[in-house]
Amino acid sequence: MPLRPEVEALIGKEFRCLDKGFVRLVDVMGDDAAIVQAARVSYGEGTRSVRDDRKLIRYLMRHRHTSPFEMVEFKFHIKLPIFVARQWIRHRTASVNEYSGRYSIMREEFYVPDPDQLRPQSPHNKQGRAEESLPEELAQTLVERLRQTQATLYAEYQALLQHNLARELARINLPLSSYTEWYWKIDLHNLFHFLRLRMDEHAQYEIRLYACTIADIVKTVVPLAWEAFEDYVLQALTFSRQEQYILARLLQGSTLSEQALLEVGLLGREAQEFQEKLARIGQHLIDE
Repeated sequence: MPLRPEVEALIGKEFRCLDKGFVRLVDVMGDDAAIVQAARVSYGEGTRSVRDDRKLIRYLMRHRHTSPFEMVEFKFHIKLPIFVARQWIRHRTASVNEYSGRYSIMREEFYVPDPDQLRPQSPHNKQGRAEESLPEELAQTLVERLRQTQATLYAEYQALLQHNLARELARINLPLSSYTEWYWKIDLHNLFHFLRLRMDEHAQYEIRLYACTIADIVKTVVPLAWEAFEDYVLQALTFSRQEQYILARLLQGSTLSEQALLEVGLLGREAQEFQEKLARIGQHLIDE
């Protein structure tokens, strides 16, 4: 089946990420129609309206019927820093073929963060940075230190190669900021899972930037599926049994208290996350 013009325009287009990276859609198999076709286990087109297709896709997403979404596949060519790749590869549901430093000379390409991304350790998140940036002068100093270290390590890498040390050994002291490239093929169901985690505000900034770039591509290829994903997963909230009990009491006119949370076992971070969910719901009322 030929691709729609707006999808055809995406093939091979390079979307820049960070200072030297990119995302490029190499190929795509399927679209919203492929999801619907698989769900109905039928062949041929034109038997249903777009409105009916939208209803079915939303039903599938709402009830977590995932296999029809696996009928759509994306193949990307991605250039990214190695430390981002190491987070990315945790998603073990894709096929990956990466640039090899055993066969090829590693390029002198390193990620250098923008000064405003140089931030202190978060006091609340053990694996993330704080919201505020470092002082401008200090940030510029640290950026220059990163560049100098990268240049030194790459010069040592070249020196090891000149001594005829095997490429697979010469590379081992290169930093995690080195850029790598890979082809990454994944079905839509697992891609949605990747995007749900990596577009989250708690994900590291650098991988979140790549995820948002991929999301813009996906929503063009499968607009109906993307709408359902956004409504039922990305922007949705889930509530535990204890949280539902508290919600029922709130609907009956009770007030939220620390004692009420303690009674149902909502403690510490779980209680905080529940209150953040309520705040999100409250924000919708303010926005209206």
